[in-house]
Amino acid sequence: MIKLIGILIVVVGFIFKVDALLIVLVAGIVTGLLSGMNFIQILDVMGKAFVDNRSMSLFVLTLPAIALAEKHGLREQAAKLISSIKAATAGRILSLYLGIRILIGALGLRLGGHAQFVRPLVAPMVTGAVQSKYGVQEIPEDLYEDLMGYSASSENYGNFYGQNIFVAASGLLLIQGVFKEAGISVDLLTMSKYAIPIGIWCHSVRHA
Repeated sequence: MIKLIGILIVVVGFIFKVDALLIVLVAGIVTGLLSGMNFIQILDVMGKAFVDNRSMSLFVLTLPAIALAEKHGLREQAAKLISSIKAATAGRILSLYLGIRILIGALGLRLGGHAQFVRPLVAPMVTGAVQSKYGVQEIPEDLYEDLMGYSASSENYGNFYGQNIFVAASGLLLIQGVFKEAGISVDLLTMSKYAIPIGIWCHSVRHA
């Protein structure tokens, strides 16, 4: 049980608001030493884990870039751009983003997201379109919250339905695994084909 002290270190560190990276490193080193590993072996395990999961860090790297862009007026410029386009409406913007998100998911890419696109770009464009259409500077709080919800839901719906069109999507692999355990053989390509009309239906109904 002493080998589980790493969990305790993490919990205590978070309680006292110690640097998260330092907590994880200390917990890993202590756990490794108590498990009979030497320091070199511990570093080897940590290094291998980092390399194997290095793609996960790309999401973290985008956050400072988005924050810096927002600080220098990205949201304001996005809203200003949409306000200058008379044909742009909140529904059309959300429908367009939903379609793009479904397409991105169908290609197996992960370029969208609430932090990368919805908050700094999609949401300001939606609010800008409403302000331009009704000629107002301030949007009522309840309407503003609704618009934020619609913007976030476009990301969620697009990702959920679009990713299953990709033949190697984790969702399809999970379904195939469950059916395989039940003795039922299913083909990934067939499931992917059936997901296409569902994605189209989602796009047409979501903003009808």
